[in-house]
Amino acid sequence: MRVSTRGDYASRALLSLALHLNEPGPTSVQRLAERTGLPQPYLEQILLACKGAGLVRSKRGVGGGYELARHPSEITLGEIVAAVEGPITAGTFGLPHEDGACDQEGRCALLAVWSEVGEHMRSHLDTFTLAEMIARARVIPAGTEGLTV
Repeated sequence: MRVSTRGDYASRALLSLALHLNEPGPTSVQRLAERTGLPQPYLEQILLACKGAGLVRSKRGVGGGYELARHPSEITLGEIVAAVEGPITAGTFGLPHEDGACDQEGRCALLAVWSEVGEHMRSHLDTFTLAEMIARARVIPAGTEGLTV
């Protein structure tokens, strides 16, 4: 599996919202773009997809912006990636026992494996919450004392 730029950007944006959870009010797209180094127009599209998936909510007008719709411990990387990339799969090969997939030699066995690989990827990404990413982001690596996250 390869996480696209879109999946990475969405994860970075929501992690930034999580890291600043205790700040008052929603975060503007401009401020979020500045903090993450992500291009603002692309970030707006990503946040709309995340809003549609129920991961963030928005407020319009002066003082508006985005905030997480749920606590960071309730949002997984799997949900974020799926929100902007669609279902997490190992490929677009189809499923075993559908549309005559098992009519060709060996294909059914391979389709079953690709399906299992996709499920493993989904399950694994769902083990990582934004709360855990906050903890990882706040760990200061050796040699970078004095830098803040």
